[in-house]
Amino acid sequence: MAITSTHPILRPPDVGHEPHNPVRDDSKLAPTEDLDREPDGVPHPVVGLTALFSVMLAMLLAFMFLAGGTATRVGAVLLALIAVPVLVGMLRTKSERDRDHVHPSR
Repeated sequence: MAITSTHPILRPPDVGHEPHNPVRDDSKLAPTEDLDREPDGVPHPVVGLTALFSVMLAMLLAFMFLAGGTATRVGAVLLALIAVPVLVGMLRTKSERDRDHVHPSR
């Protein structure tokens, strides 16, 4: 049994006009729209790297703290005190370098 194209689920919605997506048509953009910028101003690869390195560091520190003796636990705490500021500083530098200065966020 074939489903006809007039079935209400398969029929395209009636929007009352031909939709115009402003993909590359600058005349269709609103005055405050800019398709070339990242909406939050943060380079998205930096967000991914932050999540990746944070999880990896947390797993390493947890393993060191749970599996080691006193010296290893002290080492884990020292590593956390050193690695977190270094990680934040490196990702902040990469973020500033990769940030889109031509199309800044709002």
